[in-house]
Amino acid sequence: MINYLRQLLKPKYPTLNRLEIDSEAILHNLNFLQTQQPQAAMIPVLKSNAYGHGLKEICSILNKSAVKTVAIDSFPEAQIVYRYFRGKVLLIGEMPPAAYRHLNWSRTEVCVYNGETLKAIATLGIKARIHLFVNSGMNREGIKNLPVFWKEYNDCFSQVEIVGLCSHLLEAEGNGDSNRLQEAKFFQDLEFLHQESCYPALVHLGNSAGVFALSDKRLSAFRPGLAIYGYNPFSPESPHYQRAQNLRPALRLITTIVSIQSLSGGETVSYNASYRAARDTKIAVIPFGYYEGLDRRLSNLASFQLLCGDKKISVKLAGRVCMNLSCLDVGGGEEASVGAEVVLVSPHRQDFNSLENLARLQGSIPYELLVKFQANIRKIIV
Repeated sequence: MINYLRQLLKPKYPTLNRLEIDSEAILHNLNFLQTQQPQAAMIPVLKSNAYGHGLKEICSILNKSAVKTVAIDSFPEAQIVYRYFRGKVLLIGEMPPAAYRHLNWSRTEVCVYNGETLKAIATLGIKARIHLFVNSGMNREGIKNLPVFWKEYNDCFSQVEIVGLCSHLLEAEGNGDSNRLQEAKFFQDLEFLHQESCYPALVHLGNSAGVFALSDKRLSAFRPGLAIYGYNPFSPESPHYQRAQNLRPALRLITTIVSIQSLSGGETVSYNASYRAARDTKIAVIPFGYYEGLDRRLSNLASFQLLCGDKKISVKLAGRVCMNLSCLDVGGGEEASVGAEVVLVSPHRQDFNSLENLARLQGSIPYELLVKFQANIRKIIV
């Protein structure tokens, strides 16, 4: 209540850029994913500032859901989640061994990837709840040989509570054999734990794509990230693609025109004169550059939506994206004016400025675009 009042009374200065989060879309995505795996718990992944959507904003939305645990990557993220989310925290990132004593263990569970981390946690004297992270084939991190690890660190296991077994898929969105091979290795490790009379309640291997691609009912939890925010993890060639199209993007990014310049045909704009006007035109300047998260690879390629009443007018990104500014060719019409708003990222997949289309234009993936949006951009839940 105190935090709510503090936020209510805090002065709201005007802002030129804002990122709108559709709370209904987030909750719709969560509920839809749950229908795909009704036997399993959903543990939304909120690392990297909730994939650019705002950690505290997504926490406040998830408080309206049945979600009991969210996954984050670091201690600083945990501090925010403790404050804004009512449930538990699963720390999936590594920390310096000495830092584990600073966690709020009444609300926190952690992934253990190696013996050093296990020993550090075992010495805390608090019966910490851990998830053993095994290397099922991605070979990036994790316990590769669980029986050997179990024997080597057996003394530590009496000092902790094993509540989860987990791993990570290397190509959940693909159509190859990797999922099957990783599942086989993963469930082999689960069987080993059962032989040792250890029965973790949370058995989780699947990410967003895994929610659709995996069917083994021994999986009692999933860690969706991208899909929570409404983005399809599959390519159109995947048999799961059409089903995942039921996800709804939740993010809309808007900026404001701060200047209008007139260009004669043949004149250039922005650094290195990479854009030359083919005719007399007007250039609108927006306070959004590569620092704010607009990638330079989109220079002279992307188009956005100028809002004019009920109309949305296509305007082209003109010249190099600058550090804090970008230029738009808005033609010769009178629609563009200082103070007019421009939609940089549309929540509608069919739009040319949807996140997926912008990612394709810059030769990247939606993940990269999302996490590069500056954390200080005003977030508004709508």
